[in-house]
Amino acid sequence: MLEVCAMSDQGCVRGNNEDYCQVENDLGLYVLADGMGGARAGERASRLAVETVVETVRAAMFRDSQSLLRAMEEANRRVLEAGRSDSSLEGMGTTLVAALEDETGLDIASVGDSRVYTLDANGLHTITDDQTWVNEVGRPLGLDEKTLRNHPMRHVLTMAIGAAGPLTVNCYSVALEGGSLVLMCSDGLHGVVEPGDLERILEPGRNGAQLKDVCGELIEAAKSAGGPDNVTVILMRKGH
Repeated sequence: MLEVCAMSDQGCVRGNNEDYCQVENDLGLYVLADGMGGARAGERASRLAVETVVETVRAAMFRDSQSLLRAMEEANRRVLEAGRSDSSLEGMGTTLVAALEDETGLDIASVGDSRVYTLDANGLHTITDDQTWVNEVGRPLGLDEKTLRNHPMRHVLTMAIGAAGPLTVNCYSVALEGGSLVLMCSDGLHGVVEPGDLERILEPGRNGAQLKDVCGELIEAAKSAGGPDNVTVILMRKGH
């Protein structure tokens, strides 16, 4: 159903890439994670989480929104277990967002602040809600966007895979029309490139541009803005 391209870049500042993504065309499954933790713990967390989701969905009797939710919960369990069993990995965690094709579009599950957008004839739409201090505390308090962009809590997640305490997974169902695009990305992209610029770069993808070229331009836009973090994108296009 979907044409897909994935791309990841270390960015301009970080010494390693703690993002990880996987495209499983035979399952219609697309997974992206942005890891965190000391040393190489973030890399371990993101890869373990993504691979767990793929393994769990592949093994499921029925591949649907519930199997996707169970896969997210299993990823959390395994990342927690790995952190507890190895002191060098203590405190590791990761964002995690996964999309699974269904008859009309995508089932999406998300933890943290990696995002999913859609672009159709009506413009760019943010599908996922960030589980962050800014989104869940700062905005409800009435802080303006300029203040939030510079607030000391702006990078704080309220939920992550591997965090202690009950896991909250946000779930969504998105119907896709012919010619629409779906963008999954880490905050290395959406944290530095404005929505209007994202839409401008994505738009040629709705008109037949090569997805790899659009992905490359998205990553270059993040790097041109300083590339302070790793940048990972998965771009999908539904045929007419």
